[in-house]
Amino acid sequence: MARVPYLDTDDVAPEHRDLLETGLNLYRALGHAPDSARQFRELGMQIRYHMKLDPRLRELAILQVGYLSRAPYEYTHHIEIGRRVGVSDEDLRAIALEGSGAVSALPVLDRMVLQAARELVAGPEMSADCYSELETLLGRECLVELVLTISFYCGVVRVLGALEIDVEPAYQDLLREFPFAPE
Repeated sequence: MARVPYLDTDDVAPEHRDLLETGLNLYRALGHAPDSARQFRELGMQIRYHMKLDPRLRELAILQVGYLSRAPYEYTHHIEIGRRVGVSDEDLRAIALEGSGAVSALPVLDRMVLQAARELVAGPEMSADCYSELETLLGRECLVELVLTISFYCGVVRVLGALEIDVEPAYQDLLREFPFAPE
């Protein structure tokens, strides 16, 4: 149960109702701070729709953050989003495998993106080797976009956890299909 009540469109001023149009629990909770919620959403939309970073790589990174953080809301929502941009079920299994410290059969670039996500979930720095390899593979602009993406979603999982945002029923099956590793 979320720590703040979920808002409906009737609960907010007309100029903020667009924040709740999706019906997602995250925005129904963030609606308590509508101006901040709007800025939060805008950065998320910039990451999702306006970066040069390949969308599949973006989603692999976000999924690794959600998986390692054991953030069911983030993880399940991005399984669905990831599938729309080419993330396969095998990719999802590889995220779990790589997250456990094993090496998957993913291509080098994919594995390096997952490594960057693991390193930034664990602490505020990326190793020199990972950074150098990704700069070679992605170029500077896409590497900076990757770092911004991972960093933003490290923050998102903290918002979700602190507010105890519930996973909507439509996403529950995804967590059963691709569960977190036992602790």
